[in-house]
Amino acid sequence: MAFAFSSILLALLLAPSLLVRPSAGESFDVRQHLSTVSRYGAAKDPNNANFVPSAIPDGCKAVHLNLVARHGTRSPTKKRIKELDQLAIRLDTLLNDARESQKGSSLEKIPKWLSGWQSPWKGREKGGELISKGEDELYHLGIRVREIFPALFDEEYHPDIFTIRATQVPRASASAVAFGMGLFSGKGSLGPGQHRAFSVLSESRASDICLRFFDTCQTYKEFRSSQEPAVEKLKEPILDEITSSLVTRFQLNFTRRDVASLWFLCKQEASLLEITDQACALFSAYEVSLLEWTDDLEVFVLKGYGKAINYRMGVPLLQEVVQSMEQAIMAKEENRTPATFEKARLRFAHAETLVPFTCLLGLFLEGSEFEQIQREQPLCLPPKPPQKRNWRGSIVAPFSGNNMLALYQCPGNNSSGVMLSGAHRSKYFVHVLHNEIPTPVPGCGNMDFCPFEVFKERVVNPHLKHDFHSVCNVKLELPGAKIEQMKSCSLIFPG
Repeated sequence: MAFAFSSILLALLLAPSLLVRPSAGESFDVRQHLSTVSRYGAAKDPNNANFVPSAIPDGCKAVHLNLVARHGTRSPTKKRIKELDQLAIRLDTLLNDARESQKGSSLEKIPKWLSGWQSPWKGREKGGELISKGEDELYHLGIRVREIFPALFDEEYHPDIFTIRATQVPRASASAVAFGMGLFSGKGSLGPGQHRAFSVLSESRASDICLRFFDTCQTYKEFRSSQEPAVEKLKEPILDEITSSLVTRFQLNFTRRDVASLWFLCKQEASLLEITDQACALFSAYEVSLLEWTDDLEVFVLKGYGKAINYRMGVPLLQEVVQSMEQAIMAKEENRTPATFEKARLRFAHAETLVPFTCLLGLFLEGSEFEQIQREQPLCLPPKPPQKRNWRGSIVAPFSGNNMLALYQCPGNNSSGVMLSGAHRSKYFVHVLHNEIPTPVPGCGNMDFCPFEVFKERVVNPHLKHDFHSVCNVKLELPGAKIEQMKSCSLIFPG
């Protein structure tokens, strides 16, 4: 079955009619095609081009905000730094072999930057930390959030009114600090920026089932471990075809592993260093789109809609979000003074947190896929370029990517009230924003401004039949849930 699946991919790759590349007049920015290594705001979402955001009705006011954000742009991890050091040694060997076996014009095909190249992170003992670009992303996100919801942040700071949480990983807590510095800038008395101190809470990695559920869910860890080799197998036809092209193009004996490392280098150079004319320039625009697709498939299968365990383990986070809204509604209904209840709950974590939470909300699905998930039916893999797809890592979970759920209170007798059951009209609405952009929610009739009761009934409640402990302590049928058995309908182009 695995061989047949790979053969389908390879056959599609080799079909000349499918090798669509941008025309001469069409610009291509590799920084928009780096999957989850993309800088915040670099990628644009073409799928939302025709979506008209809801106009917030007059008289409606934001009363509570939930934020779930990924950490900002970070340096490569220690493991990846070692990979790049090995790449430098490998490239030196390839160049020496080429010089010994080639002459004249053949050597001219080799990009000059390859000679003597060394990793920008050579000699680094540690990695994975938030870099200055990531600090900047979160700092300015904090400023913009205050501008979007000025009434929410006009209160004097108190840790019970503005709750800030992060995982016990330095890049996540540093992101929370950078965000808070922007959010509360000018609100204190510290230094020229009039900053103020604020609290960031973290729970132990071993027990954090809200923000690090992926690390505490044993069933998921077993599933992921079983599927990672299959994901790598899924990528092989793409990498083999691109490897063949690069060998022909540059007369260097690249291997599949070399190409995978060069693609990783491209993503790091473009995202972290703004360098697009070295490793990224080795690949054509279409090859970049294929490599991006393989990364997106990996995110889909191991973190997203590929298997229900990926997002069901995130139910405690979804429950916490809804409970915070219910508490805010109760406080408003009891006419409590603003300084006595929580107005924002702000969380900073990882792609492994943001992606499952995005899936719990049902975002970035195609056609009838929301109904398929409700019926617990498997989904097709994201369609291969040049077909368009909603599932793109650069949109779903770039560095600093985020979901914001803003709870609004609307006048009960206002025409904005939506009829729910009997003569009842909704007073509370959930405004859904992804990366600060109003985003349609399938469970809310593809609207971004959804009555709280509808949001709870159609988006949240179907997930609540799955308890974290029962989901994460059950033995999956492994290796029964193989990628090779996943529906590959999205890989077949309509005739």
